[in-house]
Amino acid sequence: MDVKDILQFTDSLFFSETGKHIDRLQETILKGTWEGQKYSEIAEEEHCTEGHVRNVASELWQIISNALGQEVNKSNCKRILQRSYLSIRSSPFTNISNVNFCNNSNIKDSEVMNNGSPTSLQDTQQTPKQPHIDLSDAPKIFTFYDRTSELTTLKQWILHENTRLLAILGIVGIGKTALAVHLVEQIKHEFDFIIWRSLATSLPLSILQTNIIQFFSRGGAPMPAPNADGVVVPQNGATTGGFPLLNYLQKYRCLLILDDVQMVNSSGQLAGNYQPGYEDYGTLFRQVGELSHNSCLVLLSWEKPREIAALEGSNQPVHSLQLNGLGAVAGEIVREKGLTEDARLSELIEQYRGNPLWLKIVATMIQDLFNGSLSEFLSEDTLFLGDLESLLHQPFNRLSESEKQVMSWLASETAPVSISKVPENLQLSRSQLLKVMQSLGRRSLIEKIPEGDRTFFTLAPILKEYVKTSYSRPNCE
Repeated sequence: MDVKDILQFTDSLFFSETGKHIDRLQETILKGTWEGQKYSEIAEEEHCTEGHVRNVASELWQIISNALGQEVNKSNCKRILQRSYLSIRSSPFTNISNVNFCNNSNIKDSEVMNNGSPTSLQDTQQTPKQPHIDLSDAPKIFTFYDRTSELTTLKQWILHENTRLLAILGIVGIGKTALAVHLVEQIKHEFDFIIWRSLATSLPLSILQTNIIQFFSRGGAPMPAPNADGVVVPQNGATTGGFPLLNYLQKYRCLLILDDVQMVNSSGQLAGNYQPGYEDYGTLFRQVGELSHNSCLVLLSWEKPREIAALEGSNQPVHSLQLNGLGAVAGEIVREKGLTEDARLSELIEQYRGNPLWLKIVATMIQDLFNGSLSEFLSEDTLFLGDLESLLHQPFNRLSESEKQVMSWLASETAPVSISKVPENLQLSRSQLLKVMQSLGRRSLIEKIPEGDRTFFTLAPILKEYVKTSYSRPNCE
């Protein structure tokens, strides 16, 4: 076996995942890594930046990881590719030129029986477990920044505390989806089925259920048998409220991820109100949290669902993780964009709260308008929004009029404020103000600052600037 064999093998893996062959730079990265070259040496050879090589390599390793069902990176790729190549080549039932037998179903080669059909659940329960995976709705993540603490917490909840319902929450751009994709890679062999679905198009629950159950069926999972009355009920005998999906979550160990969950909620109302016709999502979430099973439903959202708020607790199988900025590690994002004034990095990161997407956008803007000078950009009297303005339109357009009023008030204050009494300039009752503050907190739009036995509230600098420039103070509802 030589590097030519490995290149052909890797190209087959790559094609089975993407429908494309590896390009020249990807081939050079693979060859260079095989021969022990550093990324800087490959970049010099290819006349491009080291950062670009790292990004392309990261995508390459991720695609190979998905194809082989195990994590592949620069340090272990030679060993894993050698072992996988020899294992597949020695099998009388596989063909190296066609490693993935099910290109359209996202079921990997390790999940396929000898005749090319998906394995049954009984087969997948052997050691090591080979899950049925459908990540067709999950985006490709090319770069992942350090979230070690968050990953540790999530794995503890899911693998050791049997969390049934879990929400990963945070404002747009904070990295919820990237974290979830990385989490799946680390824990996928603990499950029988892993399914990722996006609700960005406000998919009705009936259509979502049908789609997911079809994948279960392709994976060899029959509907649990009905009782004597012809009704399918959960293992504990409780009602499933007309959700056949719950039967699968009970019979098999499943990891189900729903992204953009906020899109089934109403705009113009306080957080947590479902669109008309979408209230059954709330019922499903509640039953997933309350019924006994070994599966986990993960919700990714800008807004905390009311069911999570009602059910979560330290001794409960329901949890939420509020995702905050990256902190100092966010400097890596800015440096990748070619900004090198390390003395001012912490100031920029603080202003944009370590939000990965916000920093990528503003770093590009600094290159375009300020020739990469952080000092010149930070000397401006106001924060420049640029392309961030259209990004922030998304969550702000969902606010109720009373929430916009409170946001305008907070944006006008130079220091954090207390809500011990209603400000005179707000046309809200005390109970209305408390409801609005709770809603804004569930949307990750306000910051809480505890001081002794009191709590003060403020907005991130970029949100203050957005509110001041994008709309005037509205009338109360």
